[in-house]
Amino acid sequence: MPRPFTPKVLTANDLLLGDAVWLAPDGSWTRHMSEALLIEDQASADLHLLDAEARGHEVVGPYLADAQSGPHGPEPTHFREAFRTRGPSNRPHGKQQAA
Repeated sequence: MPRPFTPKVLTANDLLLGDAVWLAPDGSWTRHMSEALLIEDQASADLHLLDAEARGHEVVGPYLADAQSGPHGPEPTHFREAFRTRGPSNRPHGKQQAA
């Protein structure tokens, strides 16, 4: 028996900058998970993933990540995704530079 579907966000890495990005409700890519589209059903998740895989000129490595609704938008439910929201860890630039 398959596991019940849990909410997801679609994430990938920006092709040119390498930053973690998430699919926004308007179909663009955002660098902030809180602005991402929270996907509530398997059929939509599958379609969004197929679309992202066809957008190889924009992003690489798209995948669906578990998420939950939070007060300011989607939030990660796994430490890996929480880590990716903070940006690269090798030196202070990008998201870490603003902190």
